[in-house]
Amino acid sequence: MDPLAPLLKLADVESAVSGARAAVDGAYKHRALRRQGGMVAAEISLRCAVASAALEGHRYELSDVRGGTVLDAVLQGALRVAEALPGLHRQWHQAPRQVLAKLHLLAGTGVLPADTLGRPAPDSAARLDTLLELVSAEAGNPLVRAAVVHGELLAAQPFPGVNGIVARAAGRLTLVGSGFDPRGLVAVELAQLAREPEYIGAAGAFATGTPDGLRSWLRHYATAVEQGCAQVAVVGDAVLASVG
Repeated sequence: MDPLAPLLKLADVESAVSGARAAVDGAYKHRALRRQGGMVAAEISLRCAVASAALEGHRYELSDVRGGTVLDAVLQGALRVAEALPGLHRQWHQAPRQVLAKLHLLAGTGVLPADTLGRPAPDSAARLDTLLELVSAEAGNPLVRAAVVHGELLAAQPFPGVNGIVARAAGRLTLVGSGFDPRGLVAVELAQLAREPEYIGAAGAFATGTPDGLRSWLRHYATAVEQGCAQVAVVGDAVLASVG
């Protein structure tokens, strides 16, 4: 049985997920992806890393980050995580615990004591085990699964200091590894930063475990995916203009 199937039956969730799926399909048709897809993906990855750090309270201008003048440890950790993600999506479903440890190590270096890196909080063990079983089983709709992975990690707080960066990266890995967003082009983090109060509120609602709370988070996540697709055109147009 698919343990996530009931979530699609919550009011308006299935239609929101379908809308997000259509937005991804449309975004992947942008003409920049034919020849300059690598440049587009790299720029979106950078912007999402900057947005993920901003959601942790470490906000910097994209131009300053691109110029290499920002040495903030949390931002640097987010950048290391973003750089590593393309090489982790296959391992994510096979060994999710090791991938999460790697993400925490990358995100937390320079932020946390070295002996705490890669080690989830002991009181989160049971909840984390259940989540990792879900990841390994690759169960359910991939967008719903990514939302649950992201939301559960935010709620359980297993990785101290930089848990939000790890949670957002795990959600992204789920979208990429499932084939929902195989090139990692959907800028979910940018959409969540643009809707930060809703992001925080919906995550808190998810943590309650109530049907209304789950519905709120799933609708938020689907909307963030849909709006994150718009960045493909923004970045793609800029890349085409830069290469003439």
